Amino acid sequence: MINRKTVFGLLIAATFPVAAFAQDAAPLVKGKVTKVDAAAEKISIDHERIPNLDMDAMTMVFRAGDKAMLKQVKTGDRVQFTAARVNGQITVTKIQKAK
Repeated sequence: MINRKTVFGLLIAATFPVAAFAQDAAPLVKGKVTKVDAAAEKISIDHERIPNLDMDAMTMVFRAGDKAMLKQVKTGDRVQFTAARVNGQITVTKIQKAK
């Protein structure tokens, strides 16, 4: 008989590939950095529509998926990024300076 801990562990493990795929499937969105708050691990971006989140173009504060990504950009930079809902918060999962 399988115990509850084993079942719980399998359920958690099964969700990780789905979350990773969802982030990989997110489109690159263009925007302009309006503020970087490394201490709070947040970034404000004036962005175009984000289709995977059904979000219209606006300026918004996002959580940074990784604090290190905030060192790659500064206020005023034009960027391309992906965003996803991570643990209930809209999070920048990838960011790069626009070419």
